Amino acid sequence: MSYFVDENGYYGKFGGAFIPEMLYPNVEELRVNYLKIMESDSFQKEFKSLLKDYVGRPTPLYFAKRLSDKYNTKIYLKREDLCHTGAHKVNNTIGQILMAKRLGKKRIIAETGAGQHGVATATVCALMGMECIVYMGEIDIARQAPNVARMKMLGATVIPALSGSKTLKDATNEAIRDWINNPVDTHYIIGSVVGPHPYPDMVARFQSIISEEIKKQLTEKEGKENPDYVIACVGGGSNAAGAFYHYLAEENVGLIAVEAAGLGIDSGESAATSVLGNEGIIHGSKTLLMQTKDGQITEPYSISAGLDYPGVGPLHAHLSESKRAEFISVTDDEAMKAGIELCEFEGIIPAIESSHALAVFNTKKFKKTDVVVLNLSGRGDKDLNTYINYFKL
Repeated sequence: MSYFVDENGYYGKFGGAFIPEMLYPNVEELRVNYLKIMESDSFQKEFKSLLKDYVGRPTPLYFAKRLSDKYNTKIYLKREDLCHTGAHKVNNTIGQILMAKRLGKKRIIAETGAGQHGVATATVCALMGMECIVYMGEIDIARQAPNVARMKMLGATVIPALSGSKTLKDATNEAIRDWINNPVDTHYIIGSVVGPHPYPDMVARFQSIISEEIKKQLTEKEGKENPDYVIACVGGGSNAAGAFYHYLAEENVGLIAVEAAGLGIDSGESAATSVLGNEGIIHGSKTLLMQTKDGQITEPYSISAGLDYPGVGPLHAHLSESKRAEFISVTDDEAMKAGIELCEFEGIIPAIESSHALAVFNTKKFKKTDVVVLNLSGRGDKDLNTYINYFKL
């Protein structure tokens, strides 16, 4: 079975491009050109140069000794939190801004939940001197105020999404509306492995630098390319797609995707799509999403602004249905405690998204000899207010 996209833009039965007619020329232009552009020598040279000198790659693969001792297994942290802007998101925005330039686009739009993708988009637009508009749910604007300030400092216009749950889903809706109204000069930098083909594949390829580096770094540290497990949190799923990418066909590497259970899977306040979702179409692709019996999208909930999306990317839907990846749901409480534990054991303050992945060590037992790589997708400065309020610090 293949876990990569096919020529029609599908992962198994998930994927495709379900888009309004007005957007067809944009998406088709991207589909026809994205691989040619990405694989060209000039693109690769500029992309790799910026990843090294601007983003700060390669990010370290850090052996977490105290955490490993506690859980009696070998835990390595892939330190995406040390990227410029504080998360993995910039790997993709660097790639997409170079793509937009080569396609002759002058204006960039984006959606953001936790704000990290918005910051990463505003960053690369400032770097390249391009106009930047970021759509963000009104609720997320309130709970991610430091990131909103960063976007504005970087010259972006931040527009609140006031409909629906006023979170990531609604910000994405607004961005798509903007794109329909400005089809010629605008490129939409989607922040995750979601949306119509070719976005899920393009974003996964840009993020695959994560697993490419893990292979080299593990060879240095353990004398082998392959860990026993790779763990990553999943909302839309770009950090997980990047961490899994070069291991998808390596069946002896266990892939663990961690979703937000919110207040509990059966609480009505959750974002655990693999458990609660059914086949449907959202934001241009067929995937698993949380919906009512008559197909209305259910409002997701998570304490983490980056994980409260009602679906997952089509790659992850395929990994879930094919059982190639094990999907584990983690509650707000479990995630917050795991985040504080990393602070106290390793001196690293993780993003609450990443804290969900860390909580797996309390729910799943690993062997002492297992080599477990956890993708630490972002740092926790943006979440300090949530930590402060949750633990009454």
